[in-house]
Amino acid sequence: MSALTCGFVGLGLIGGSIAKAIRLNLPDTKIIAYDINSDTLALAKKEDIADVVLEKIDASFAECDYLFLCAPVSKNDENLKTLAAYISKDCTVTDVGSVKTDIHTHIEALGLSSQFIGGHPMAGSERIGFINSKAILLENAYYILTPTETVSEEKIASYKELVQAIGAIPLILSFKEHDYVTAAISHLPHVIASSLVNLVHDSDSKEGTMKLIAAGGFKDITRIASSSPVMWQQICLTNTENIVSLLEDYIEALQITKEKLESKDADALFQFFQDARSYRESFIDASSGPIKKSYTITVDILDEAGALAAIATILALNNINIKNIGIVHNREFEEGTLRIEFYEEASIEQAASILTGKGYTVHVKQ
Repeated sequence: MSALTCGFVGLGLIGGSIAKAIRLNLPDTKIIAYDINSDTLALAKKEDIADVVLEKIDASFAECDYLFLCAPVSKNDENLKTLAAYISKDCTVTDVGSVKTDIHTHIEALGLSSQFIGGHPMAGSERIGFINSKAILLENAYYILTPTETVSEEKIASYKELVQAIGAIPLILSFKEHDYVTAAISHLPHVIASSLVNLVHDSDSKEGTMKLIAAGGFKDITRIASSSPVMWQQICLTNTENIVSLLEDYIEALQITKEKLESKDADALFQFFQDARSYRESFIDASSGPIKKSYTITVDILDEAGALAAIATILALNNINIKNIGIVHNREFEEGTLRIEFYEEASIEQAASILTGKGYTVHVKQ
């Protein structure tokens, strides 16, 4: 891929992560960045992520091969109107928003359809801002592209190549399909997680007992409730129809489950959990997808200095390669848990045997 010039309007978590991934994997790329936060621009310059930083949108963006719209969804319309005067006819315009119908509408109104390919990297964090961005955030993540009907196949192919170059997995959908799919697997879960957190808040005792003992299961399914309220407000306001439709289906499903509980229908309840378990576990084993199965074990460890290093050393001395290792912060086990991921399945049994022999309690997923 020849040297590119990429412009970023907004340099938060996602914009910053894309910029860092481009800098890491395509170091000859010239990066031009605008953000309303001067501290963000200063940091991007200091870290050598941005070559040119701008405190206002100007003609500097005219030289861009790619222009990434990474500001909040509510600002895209305003920014696009300003940018329209500077966008080269050869530039591919894209965004990173979680909702696509709105941006496609604005693009069409400005006559930029032949240059626009919507983008949505399916990666993120409950943390926000450029300071929390990182190049590896995009590794092996699906990066959905929603090209307009008039954009050229050449532009689509080039954008796919760029996405692959930064370590992500391109997936092409229509913008309407994208909004329905993400409403189901991203937007509705955020609504549900936030609703559950608010329910526990309202149901808790004055002493806060529920909050005190909330452990792994609750924290796992509500982690996303810590995400930016401004961002999720905007998503709900721009993908309302799809979210409401799926929410209605979910409420109906909850009502059916409530009836099973009230009637103490043991067989139906078992099947309910069994079906969910089977489908959920198929996510990592699906042979048709590019995401490989994870080979992991968890180990009970004492919360003390050197505990993690000791285990890493034991495995290294036995020639067992570790792909990833880290503390699982939701404490479902009494003394804390270390999660270890390996490159191959054979390492699971070998590592479990060695660590058990050293007195560790090892948990292997069946």
